[in-house]
Amino acid sequence: MSPGRRLTVALVGLLALVVIGWFVKDNSAEPPTSTTRPVHTGSAQAETVPGSNSGLDVEALSKLPAEAAQTWKLIEAKGPFPYPRNDGVTFQNREKRLPAKDSGYYKEYTVPTPGSPDRGARRLVTGSEKEVFYTGDHYSSFVVVDVKK
Repeated sequence: MSPGRRLTVALVGLLALVVIGWFVKDNSAEPPTSTTRPVHTGSAQAETVPGSNSGLDVEALSKLPAEAAQTWKLIEAKGPFPYPRNDGVTFQNREKRLPAKDSGYYKEYTVPTPGSPDRGARRLVTGSEKEVFYTGDHYSSFVVVDVKK
């Protein structure tokens, strides 16, 4: 067998092994039993954060900008909001970064950005099932907010 033919046979064999490995891996993978991400508190008991089953990372409210906590307090108090025409309105989820829900499910609120000449890019988005999401980059990415931390 010529060296060129040996190389061709070896490459075809390698390619076959890669393809077979790919299919075996995909077919043998077990589906996850749960997509809920428990958030562990100081006790041994785990507590589920609303929205944690979305697959997004969970972040404590205390780890977000201080203005996010101020906005959350306004949401709990039902206002008054600094941008009444924009706060509490339906969030359309056009970017599809949050779980798909019926229109009207999500509401958005401005998280002020110090020094910004306008509303800035930061928002809290709430869901009808008590979920709270934060975006610091105008809907490009979100985290689930654990409002108890």
